Amino acid sequence: MRTLIVSSLVVLLSACASQAPAPAEKAAASPSPAKASPQCYSGDHGRFFNVNEKTAIAGVNVVCKATSDGKAAQWMGEKH
Repeated sequence: MRTLIVSSLVVLLSACASQAPAPAEKAAASPSPAKASPQCYSGDHGRFFNVNEKTAIAGVNVVCKATSDGKAAQWMGEKH
């Protein structure tokens, strides 16, 4: 039984070691993605809204506003 376990581990480790590493050239060639601006999600509409876009959610007029740190956004009631 011990021989079976040891031989299975040897086969598994040799299979993993024989795989070629992922090419680093592909990762270096792709530019880093641009930082996405914050958005608000509306389940009523099933999509994201950009900052300062207005809509009505459940009959209430709202606007997507960025938070004070600028890292997120939230729905705020529209000013009259």
